[in-house]
Amino acid sequence: MTSRIVTLTALALAMLATPAVAKDKDKAKAEAVPTESIVIPTPPSGKGQILFFRPGGTGFAVGCSVNENGQKISSLGAGRYFIMVATPGRHEYTVKSEAKDTLALNVEDGETQYASCKIKMGIMVGRPDIRPSTRDDFLKTKKLKMVDADDMGPGEGALRPDQLAAAVPAPQAK
Repeated sequence: MTSRIVTLTALALAMLATPAVAKDKDKAKAEAVPTESIVIPTPPSGKGQILFFRPGGTGFAVGCSVNENGQKISSLGAGRYFIMVATPGRHEYTVKSEAKDTLALNVEDGETQYASCKIKMGIMVGRPDIRPSTRDDFLKTKKLKMVDADDMGPGEGALRPDQLAAAVPAPQAK
């Protein structure tokens, strides 16, 4: 009987939250840009970079908070991306909700790697799944929006929107 009450309460809360979540999802879609038009800067000299992205789909209301060394770098909502500048060498990124997942990458000078985070079904809440990806997978995600500055944590390396704008060369006039 208790589990039935908990289930009904959770269902009622989910139904109350649905209009706000749907509104946020619609707003994010409207602000997203075609992925092929996203300009990815080259990494700064002596650095590499990882482009983290999260396609839409399951668990759109659950964030995928990417951490390194216990510090939050940024949260990835559905249809969002960010670029992490990193020193060459081994880096370990974690995401967690009711379960923890880890991604270890060996970053090389001058390279851009890709990593995707998806939300899988969990017992109470979605479970983040972070894994290496490719530029092609990134481009298959039709529309993405860069994470907002307030989604970023104190962890160093993630390019904030103003830093990304400064890192991308201005288009040449014809």
